[in-house]
Amino acid sequence: QVQLVESGGGLVQPGESLTLSCAASGSIFRFYTMGWYRQAPGKQRDLVATMSSGGITNYADSLKGRFTIFRDVAKNMLYLQLNSLKAEDTAVYYCNAHWGPTDYWGQGTQVTVSS
Repeated sequence: QVQLVESGGGLVQPGESLTLSCAASGSIFRFYTMGWYRQAPGKQRDLVATMSSGGITNYADSLKGRFTIFRDVAKNMLYLQLNSLKAEDTAVYYCNAHWGPTDYWGQGTQVTVSS
């Protein structure tokens, strides 16, 4: 059983930055594709970014250049750097671990962008 715990969300103003963290239980990065997804109120959960076990990254087209996914393998930590935040980035951000038919999710961390 994989456990994922997100942190780092909060209330920020437009244009500011934030770094989200996801602590994974155990050394799973060598097997799992890790990712960040987000869900705004009343909307479906959407892909933000993923990183394969080999370190290959993939981003939602609309977020390329503003968000960066990275990891610390030694610490079993996944991160998401969010820059130039906009009101439409407001959502609950979820960490995901995916391998074959298996998906694990964290509990989510709220990001609110408002002046």
